[in-house]
Amino acid sequence: MEHPRTRAASITVSLTAGLLLGLVGPVSENWDNLDSVSLVFSGGWSWVCYAFLVGYFYKSKIDSALMSSLGLVIGVVAYYLFKYVNPAAPAGLEFGASSEGLLSRILAWGIAAFVLGVPVGIMGNLARVSGVRGLPFRLIVPLAAFLETSMRLAVEADGQGPVVGVTWSVIRFAAGVVALALVSHTGWSWWHARRVRSPEGEEHHAKESVASV
Repeated sequence: MEHPRTRAASITVSLTAGLLLGLVGPVSENWDNLDSVSLVFSGGWSWVCYAFLVGYFYKSKIDSALMSSLGLVIGVVAYYLFKYVNPAAPAGLEFGASSEGLLSRILAWGIAAFVLGVPVGIMGNLARVSGVRGLPFRLIVPLAAFLETSMRLAVEADGQGPVVGVTWSVIRFAAGVVALALVSHTGWSWWHARRVRSPEGEEHHAKESVASV
């Protein structure tokens, strides 16, 4: 059974990370030379990545789903509260606007975040399974990043400025590299394990063990 202090620490880390996720994007918008940071942490794939990692580091599927969802909700609340009190408000939400629009945004996106966190958190937990069975789940984040940035480059990149296009291109390239690395590593591990289990591999392994004695 997990020690109460260890569990409390893991919960604190997960929820604090969710809070930071919601703040990094809008906070970086107000700093020069941090446009790329804002683009990275305001993208949907980064929120998927957060929920996935939270789910990955919990052993229980229930904890993976619940903590991922709660962390995303905290991130949504932090995001919109910061946008509300900050003069650099998003389109459609002016500084000092009534809290009615704010609450509706938090409610709508909070529900969406909670619903999204459940399956993504569970997929993060299932990604702990070694070998080919866990590979599809380990590919969730790079696939989400690749698809989102590809769509944005095709639809939104024109007129956005060079920083935006370069940032999305770098993210897409990195996502492709990570996906390829995951597939290659899993394929090599599967081939190596199969080779060891074969009669020739077992004989070779036995000879190596005798030689090392």
